[in-house]
Amino acid sequence: MTKKERAATVTELLKEAYPDAVCALHYTTDYELLFATRLSAQCTDVRVNLVTEDLFKTFPTLESYAEAPIEAIEDGIKTCGLYHTKARDLKACAAMLLADFGGRVPDKIDDLLKLPGIGRKTANLVLGDIYGQPAVVTDTHCIRLSNRLGFVKNEKDPLKVEMALRKLLDPKESSDFCHRLVLHGRECCTARNPKCQNCPLATVCPSYPMSK
Repeated sequence: MTKKERAATVTELLKEAYPDAVCALHYTTDYELLFATRLSAQCTDVRVNLVTEDLFKTFPTLESYAEAPIEAIEDGIKTCGLYHTKARDLKACAAMLLADFGGRVPDKIDDLLKLPGIGRKTANLVLGDIYGQPAVVTDTHCIRLSNRLGFVKNEKDPLKVEMALRKLLDPKESSDFCHRLVLHGRECCTARNPKCQNCPLATVCPSYPMSK
């Protein structure tokens, strides 16, 4: 079985195991997803969702972020960690979206990467979830599972993993595929003590079994 064939099989098996491929972060607007993903750096999605429930009410528009004292934004996101940097990025990002993009999150990766604090992971998530474009979100789960599934070998660089997956995945499936990898990484293929005996990918996983 080639890597591309394995990727196609894994895609179908993940669909069966996790039919609802959805982002774990809560949002209602394009910039709320952008901001929630920025807050998720070195922080759990559960914590981010708790924080943004109040944050998005306190700051209901891009203008409210851009005009707010930085201390007010910091107070709202302290429990996410790295709150000084994240607050600075949210405020500057809101100002740039208003000044340069008409208050709309751009739909091109080069433009997204111009925004303060926004890297390829966040940009790809926005492109896939907001605009339905082919996207590969290489978070820690995606990187770990891509190595275990043999799509890459001993590779930790997010960009290299992204480029490898783009060659293997059906573009129409890539965004949902990454969401399903997150679900599978949390539920079954955990970093420590993966539950190989219950894994729906066991028949095609070159790392099986990793646990007894």
